[in-house]
Amino acid sequence: MKRIAILSDTHGFIDGQILDHCSKCDEIWHAGDFGTTGVSDTLASVGPLKGVYGNVDGAELRLIHPETRLFRCEEAKILMAHTGGYPGHYHTQVKNLIRLDTPDLFISGHSHILKIMRDVNLNNMLHINPGAAGKHGFHRVRTMVKIKIEGRRIFDAEIIELGDR
Repeated sequence: MKRIAILSDTHGFIDGQILDHCSKCDEIWHAGDFGTTGVSDTLASVGPLKGVYGNVDGAELRLIHPETRLFRCEEAKILMAHTGGYPGHYHTQVKNLIRLDTPDLFISGHSHILKIMRDVNLNNMLHINPGAAGKHGFHRVRTMVKIKIEGRRIFDAEIIELGDR
């Protein structure tokens, strides 16, 4: 079993709360808009980091993190993209990747809107957007998500509120 911390849209901000939650997990997944290489480096110093770059991330972060990432955790297939949409409203590139790769979990960021939902029309895939952990944007409360994965089972999703932005 693996415990996973999922966050997005830090926009250059990282604090002790985020690091504390991440330190209690086996892996950290960041769905883009790190904002600075410092955020990426700090998270990577806490635990194994998998990330994708977002629309605000510059050339240096784009050399570290890909635009999309397909990987396995335990036996579950994971697809991550920063700007990917959500069930019924996927961006074309992501929709094609979902149909081609049939992931168990799709993670995206960008909207700053926390969502955890199933796509009953596409393999009953779970979709998670952890909201925004940073202070930049229109969201009012900073959020992240923790999950557990065992085999292909994804469970115990926990929404973490990190306080006002």
